[in-house]
Amino acid sequence: MAALLSIVSSLLVGLVLVVAPWTSVWEANWLLQPWPGLRGLLGSGFARGAVTGLGLVNVALAAVDLHARLLGGRRG
Repeated sequence: MAALLSIVSSLLVGLVLVVAPWTSVWEANWLLQPWPGLRGLLGSGFARGAVTGLGLVNVALAAVDLHARLLGGRRG
């Protein structure tokens, strides 16, 4: 049961990290209002791509974990 929860949480976090940087939620971050320089940096394509890349890594790890734990292979 813990393995399934780990896989689902990794998958959900990964999907949020893949999608969120490209939505209006990313632009309307009120926490960054005091720091316009940081807001500009996080709005750049490089930062959005880096966050999306981390999300893709999370999704890939969830897929590998799903395959290893539930669909066949045995892992300690």
